Amino acid sequence: MKSKTMLAELIRNNETAILDEWLAEQQKSLTRSRDKISDTDLKADSSAFLRSLVDGLQVGDGDLSSPGWKGVHGELDKIASSRARKGFTPSETAMFVFSLKQPLFARLGKELAAKPAELASETWNLTTLLDRLGLSSTEAYQRSREEVIMRQQRELLELSTPVVELWDDILALPLIGTLDSNRTQVVMESLLQKIVESGASIAIIDITGVPTVDTLVAQHLMKTVAAARLMGADCIISGIRPQIAQTIVHLGVDLTAVTTKASLADAFRVALQRTGASITKGKGAVKNPEGAGAAS
Repeated sequence: MKSKTMLAELIRNNETAILDEWLAEQQKSLTRSRDKISDTDLKADSSAFLRSLVDGLQVGDGDLSSPGWKGVHGELDKIASSRARKGFTPSETAMFVFSLKQPLFARLGKELAAKPAELASETWNLTTLLDRLGLSSTEAYQRSREEVIMRQQRELLELSTPVVELWDDILALPLIGTLDSNRTQVVMESLLQKIVESGASIAIIDITGVPTVDTLVAQHLMKTVAAARLMGADCIISGIRPQIAQTIVHLGVDLTAVTTKASLADAFRVALQRTGASITKGKGAVKNPEGAGAAS
């Protein structure tokens, strides 16, 4: 505790000089990413971390997971998250902490020049502390990157599963790429939400862009169909190519309870018939058998 109090006093009494030297060290280590952060932001981050470090040294114990170090970890998390978004590398993020060694070691050397044994002990303690904080910053960076990647994956899943309204009471869900459990969940949620919003009674699930259909994919499709039925909408599966049809037969997957068509156009015709609409060729319009017309 005495060691930490002494280091806190050392930083507090020489804060301006230490900060200037530390900023110079950081600028040397940011040669490739210098344009990603302004001098003002760099100084603000460094000043905030120094203050939180002094607070942690005063009230924290040797366990960096104790409440006394919460402020330090909070600053590191904020800085690491910001740098992850700006495109810094993990090494550059860790150097934010590691570059603080040089100015602190220099101050320790002047302070304890006449006490070599104490200088060696304090240097070791400081090295251990900054190394652990540097590793903590890398872990915070990694967590932030994983959060960014997961958010991007969710956004891509949502973009890759658009539910479009083809006609009154008819929805279409074109699927492209591989279906797995996570994507199926997004597909199901998107379709059900659109059914609620539009009140559609028919949904066409087009799998023309799905490269392969195995037992797992077929199960995912059947779950989506079942969920849509519970919401009051019947499903038509389109895009059943010859190879996929053979695969489904060989796998023994039972799709007899679901209407299937080879193309989206065929499925759309069936959907129109079920809703009581019909298509006339030429310059005619799409008309309702009862005489209510709709623009083509």
